[in-house]
Amino acid sequence: MYWTLELARYLEDAPWPANKEELIDYATRSGAPLELVENIQQLEDDEEYGSMEDIWPDYPTKDDYFFNEDEY
Repeated sequence: MYWTLELARYLEDAPWPANKEELIDYATRSGAPLELVENIQQLEDDEEYGSMEDIWPDYPTKDDYFFNEDEY
């Protein structure tokens, strides 16, 4: 299983918290690439995920970027 920002962005608007089946359903309905569905299929069956960070612990958040938003 591998994650990229491009794949993860398809789950930004997912109905969190969600289990594996709900995420697969959402990804399929939203037209996400097959690679995303394959990644989700490798998740634990009986676990509920509260956000993308629960699936991909290294998922970059807004705090990971070092720039001043007030400048833009």
